[in-house]
Amino acid sequence: MQELVYANGPLPLKAAAQALNVTEMTVRRDLAATDAPLSCLGGYVLAATLPASEKYSLDIAGDEHAPNKRLACERAAQFVEEGDCIFVDCGTTMAQFAEALPTGMSLSVVCYSLNVANILSRRPNIQLMLMGGLYNASSATFYSDDAVQYLERLGVNKAFISAGGVQTDRGVSCSNFHEVPVKQAAMRVATERFLVIDESKLGRVRPAFFGPLDGFSQIIVGGAVPPGLRKLFKGMPLLTVPISS
Repeated sequence: MQELVYANGPLPLKAAAQALNVTEMTVRRDLAATDAPLSCLGGYVLAATLPASEKYSLDIAGDEHAPNKRLACERAAQFVEEGDCIFVDCGTTMAQFAEALPTGMSLSVVCYSLNVANILSRRPNIQLMLMGGLYNASSATFYSDDAVQYLERLGVNKAFISAGGVQTDRGVSCSNFHEVPVKQAAMRVATERFLVIDESKLGRVRPAFFGPLDGFSQIIVGGAVPPGLRKLFKGMPLLTVPISS
């Protein structure tokens, strides 16, 4: 099972049980061991830890490609309309998106990251819904199965999703496996789905895959996209925001 998870990313619990010819409860019990190389989270079997080179640090990420992140977020915020109920993903890009949301606009916002919630909590015109659970300090996020189920019951009409890697053939990926069920739930419930990234994410692959590119209504990229990469995304809803614009 380790080989399947490491090669393909999070494996649905049901599929893992079928592959081992055991019950789902047996898989959950075995993975509860403190030294298990895999863990069970949100109905998925995933790697318990990541290599040091793949680990995400919010403090480090905050300084990387900040101008291009800001460009993408300012453009993405233009898709938000009065009265929307939106999902805002985690990460430093989404913190900039929260800052870019129009002031004075009445919105309902669902999020699961502390840095985003801190920004939005200062907006009296925003109804904030923070998903709770176990706190992950490296990404300032919360996670629990109940929170994912809560998200799936909400009337989110627009989801703004971040990613650490975007590739035409491998899809969209991030560094933290616990984020996968949340991102996937947001994409399922939202009427419109916006991928918001800076140009450095194009062509990269991170450990945790969470969806194909055709699952997004719009791919908003901050910064200039090299012609070679742009050709790969031909036919996709790619909206680039170069610094000169």
